[in-house]
Amino acid sequence: MPAAAQPRPADPSPSCSPPSCSPQSCSPQSCPVEEIARAYLLTSAGDADLALRCVIADALSDLLESDRRARERSRLISRGYVRGRDG
Repeated sequence: MPAAAQPRPADPSPSCSPPSCSPQSCSPQSCPVEEIARAYLLTSAGDADLALRCVIADALSDLLESDRRARERSRLISRGYVRGRDG
């Protein structure tokens, strides 16, 4: 599935976690979770199975990118310590 074919919805706000923003506690108009779910369903032409797979693929992609950036930062920091040593 090409990345350009499926636009990604906006990220949820950090204040909306599953316990505080469940379908029972949020109105569909104010809950970012509902907005994101609706965006994925629209993108997948109403196919819930495909929408779920897209959500999982995007989440894994974001997780891997975050991990890559953390490793890169760690590598650069370690390299800076080695360069700064007298010896």
